[in-house]
Amino acid sequence: MKLAGKTALVTGGSRGIGRAVVYALAKEGAKVAFTYNSNKEAADALVKELELDQREAVAFQADAASGERAAEVVNAVVEKWEKIDILVNNAGIIRDNLLVRMAEDEWMDVINTNLNSMYHYCKAAVTHMMSARYGRVINISSVAGRYGNPGQTNYAATKGGIDGFSRCLAYEMGKRKITVNSIAPGFIATDMTEAIRNAAGKEIKKQIAVRRLGEPEDIANAVLFLASDDASYITGQILTVDGGLTLGSGM
Repeated sequence: MKLAGKTALVTGGSRGIGRAVVYALAKEGAKVAFTYNSNKEAADALVKELELDQREAVAFQADAASGERAAEVVNAVVEKWEKIDILVNNAGIIRDNLLVRMAEDEWMDVINTNLNSMYHYCKAAVTHMMSARYGRVINISSVAGRYGNPGQTNYAATKGGIDGFSRCLAYEMGKRKITVNSIAPGFIATDMTEAIRNAAGKEIKKQIAVRRLGEPEDIANAVLFLASDDASYITGQILTVDGGLTLGSGM
């Protein structure tokens, strides 16, 4: 197992991409902590499933936007397992609307959950990683950070910010043997994309080179690679996992 002896923290880990990431990391031998916002039933079910498979996992309820809670969760992980090797910032929401109609809370909710949560968790976690002179930080962004979609000025701003943040932090952390990368998914079949898939799923597939939507496991596999020692010489990069959606003229 590639991650035997490692510890990991995944934000937004109870469903969708986050759940697949938690499961994949645990199956490769890592002890995995994850946060969830409100769905305790789903979080508890995932912990139980992994425990039945002889894997170690723990769930923390947390408002992704809370810096105080981020520090508490990171400290709890370190207290429980003595270190934190891998951080995956996955927590994210959408509040789509045209800018002229976008309420301030629709803007701020997305900024706080998608972008500020990454800042809080990275700041709390890399302090411990620096002391250990080892770490893997993987931030989940989106192809929307580089290719515009109407109604997503808030979402695109956060995802573009995640990519820029990752490059800068990679430069700061490189000498400490901490890598920082981001993964930019395309259209992935999750609860978050259900509405647009129901409305335009067939048309979306026509735009994707491999002619299918991505699955959460496609992103989890990319996370596994970047979290492993196989990717020790990769940092500051944006790994696009979109089935070829953004080839050619883009989205």
